[in-house]
Amino acid sequence: MTAYEHAKEAYKAVGIDTDAAIAKLKTIPVSLHCWQLDDVGGFDNDGALSGGIQTTGNYPGKATNPDQLFADMEKVLTLIPGKAKLNVHANYAIFEEDGFVDRDKLEPRHFKKWVELAKKYHMGIDFNPTFFSHPKASSGLTLSSPDKAIRDFWIEHGKACIRISEYFAKETGIPCVMNIWTGDGFKDIPADRMGPRMRYKESIEAILSEPYDRNLVKPCIESKVFGIGVESYTVGSAEFTLSFAAQHEGCMPLMDNGHYHPQEFVSDKIPAMLCFYPEFALHITRGVRWDSDHVLLLDDETKEMAKEIVRCDGLDRVYMALDYFDASINRVSALATGFRSWQKALLMALCTPHATLKELQDKGEFGRLMVTQEAYKMLPVGEVWNEYLRQCGVVEDLQFYDAVEQYEKDVTSKR
Repeated sequence: MTAYEHAKEAYKAVGIDTDAAIAKLKTIPVSLHCWQLDDVGGFDNDGALSGGIQTTGNYPGKATNPDQLFADMEKVLTLIPGKAKLNVHANYAIFEEDGFVDRDKLEPRHFKKWVELAKKYHMGIDFNPTFFSHPKASSGLTLSSPDKAIRDFWIEHGKACIRISEYFAKETGIPCVMNIWTGDGFKDIPADRMGPRMRYKESIEAILSEPYDRNLVKPCIESKVFGIGVESYTVGSAEFTLSFAAQHEGCMPLMDNGHYHPQEFVSDKIPAMLCFYPEFALHITRGVRWDSDHVLLLDDETKEMAKEIVRCDGLDRVYMALDYFDASINRVSALATGFRSWQKALLMALCTPHATLKELQDKGEFGRLMVTQEAYKMLPVGEVWNEYLRQCGVVEDLQFYDAVEQYEKDVTSKR
């Protein structure tokens, strides 16, 4: 009997079909963010990051042009199991035929190569307007700016991104989640908190007035607690974004688990959201003391988030995407490690007998519940994971970095 067959029998004893868990995991799409591969630089400017975005580290070999970034992404796809989508920011537009255009004039043709890559690997594409790293974001305010000309520029950018999102969905046959996030806010205590939020509300409404097929484009709005340069006040707070989504049909809230106070846990928020929202989006990251976007690991909160999505029957209602950027380590390794970590968390959740645990809770048998939960942690999920990797044709964990190092030796070290 193989190690997996032993594991399969152990899980069968507690009512879990590991073959079914593996089969289900293969169907769950997770968005893979391109901006880990070049430190959120994009292709439309050579300036420094701004708008509360910052990467740290100077590990050599980062992608500096579309060909390099695409090559790195294709390498990542050989290192991860499961079903991926691409996640692209608007500043990754590729200008070739007619030259550069500003963000308010972007068109689907500027993302044709992204569609070609997605089709090659049978993936969908999610999209993000880029409201940072631009001269018209230099004040720290974009959609909430008191300057109408600034707001209008960014509104046109948002509308262009809706059109591009619909293009992605039509080309790939997979709905596109379009996420609106800005770093708008103030470094110190504001004299007017409501005014910027009213302008922000009206600007997002103007963006969403752009006609689109709601079956193809899934707009969402992401909140923020604070950031660099906006330590005292952010316009798009959690209360603002949740309320906006609740009052605007077709717009989802997006929760980024780095965008809350350190002792707030998105795993606890997921079941609350599923009580009220038919769908919502999730950015999965790892904050260390603040919204620092560290590479996702298989830590407790990661496991709890996956567990809540699975046991609340939310796999078809939650749009999952990764979001982190670490410039201090090999970037291909970083992107693949986070994806594999989330896949592990989902697999562990799929291999947990949630009905049994719920029954113990409902009966008030909390001592037995605790003991049973601790016992389940020792079930041989690692062998189920290895079987999943084998079925997907992906290298196992202990050999994973060897493949990364070989790619670094052959490709990224020569840049």
